[in-house]
Amino acid sequence: MPGDLLVPTSPWQNVGHTSLEDVFGITSEGGEATTIGTLQNKSLRTKYSARTESITFTLNQFDTAALRLYFGANAPLLPDGSIGVPADPQPTQAAFMAIFIDGESHFAVYAPKAEIYRADDMAIGDTESLAGLPLGVKPMVYGANSWTYAVTPLGGTVATGASAGTPGSFIPTGAVAPADLAALASVIATPTAKWATGQYVSLGDSSKAFWDGSKWVAGSAA
Repeated sequence: MPGDLLVPTSPWQNVGHTSLEDVFGITSEGGEATTIGTLQNKSLRTKYSARTESITFTLNQFDTAALRLYFGANAPLLPDGSIGVPADPQPTQAAFMAIFIDGESHFAVYAPKAEIYRADDMAIGDTESLAGLPLGVKPMVYGANSWTYAVTPLGGTVATGASAGTPGSFIPTGAVAPADLAALASVIATPTAKWATGQYVSLGDSSKAFWDGSKWVAGSAA
């Protein structure tokens, strides 16, 4: 996830124009509940099947990159510049992130690994609406993660700095605490010299960290 959600830089790529009517959706399958009981207790436990989720949006962009998201990552570029529709299409595998901005508030939906492919058939039904490519994003487990995608809290301002204290505070005012020690890497410490004994900042995973003069270290300054 980029350090600043409002300024995602390379390797993130903007997919282009998206639908004003079908902005964004999350659907799911599975999750059926099965009640397990005994002779003495008919509802001793409830077991739920696995649930898979999909993110949908409609892309109003018809460039090469957008067409390959819809028709398949293996869609060939033909000599005349057109895109061939493959007989055995392969979904695009990439990280996915959608950022929503409402005034001064914003939040994001982030999947470090996802398969992107067509979610529905395409139809051009009239001359008054923009044509769109309905896309589906299936978040997948990445690495050792126990989750497939994440949603940031509304209004989350990214911390760019941290001031020493007991506990210290993050800059700008109202910034969300970085999730963990690794997420502190891009945060600038104030002061830049080793923090005084007992000083620290509290992180999103309830741990503490302090600046030792050259790097962030777990715990409180000693």
